[in-house]
Amino acid sequence: MFELALVCREADVEIVSDALMEIDALAVSVEDADADTDAERALFGEPGMPAPKAGWDRSVVKALFPSEAEGTEAATLILAQDWAADVHVQAIQAVPEQDWVRLTQSQFAPVEITPDFWIVPSWHEAPPQALRVMRLDPGLAFGTGTHPTTRMCLRWIATRAQPWPRVLDYGCGSGILAIGAALHGATHIDAVDIDPAAITSSRDNATANGVALNTGEPSLARGEYPLVIANILATPLKLLAPLLCAHVAAGGHLILAGILSHQADELKAAYAPWLALEVSAEEEGWILMTAQRAA
Repeated sequence: MFELALVCREADVEIVSDALMEIDALAVSVEDADADTDAERALFGEPGMPAPKAGWDRSVVKALFPSEAEGTEAATLILAQDWAADVHVQAIQAVPEQDWVRLTQSQFAPVEITPDFWIVPSWHEAPPQALRVMRLDPGLAFGTGTHPTTRMCLRWIATRAQPWPRVLDYGCGSGILAIGAALHGATHIDAVDIDPAAITSSRDNATANGVALNTGEPSLARGEYPLVIANILATPLKLLAPLLCAHVAAGGHLILAGILSHQADELKAAYAPWLALEVSAEEEGWILMTAQRAA
């Protein structure tokens, strides 16, 4: 395969990308032309906030073609357009042959949660010190154990292991937190999400780990739970405050993650009418916030 790289303005990213797909590019991606320099900047979005831009002020749009001739023809067609005055060819180059499956797998090594609890992809042997292992492969839904928010939630669960009679994982993603609770003694676990792919992923991952989860849409969550976990993002967590707090049983615990350290005060304020949140852990700029309802 050959890669065509075009440099363009943010305003032209969408039209360039669409044109490349119309020319039958095998794949199109957008990168920051100033990556790894002082001018590099992040693009990200969060529910309730403006959507991120389509690209950077100086973007590199990369497209894959089966041959160099097709990449060259695509560049010629793009540059001939009236709107392409600010589009420039950065490179047309061969993509080295690689074992993409092996390369992808190499990026996911076993993850230590506690010294004896590990998340291990199916293609890896479990570390000899791992007394409890969750088998989990990367998939469409969020949650592989590599993100600080996931690790902090799992560490809280592991260090407070007990036979929780009911657990709610709200926004379950891959089901990793619900499975972690099951592996540490929890029994009746409701894992809910608005994304059908997450529901399917949670169900499949539970089966792979030999645990039982009740998976479905948020309407599945009913009544009160001794443990409620939600690893989402700060804005939806604020909106969900009354709902999540209503699910926490007397003496029960609420565990929230997906929160940046500077968002602690606004989360405390959002939950103050129901529960007193506190920061229980911090890792790489992310925090774990917890609360316990009075018995």
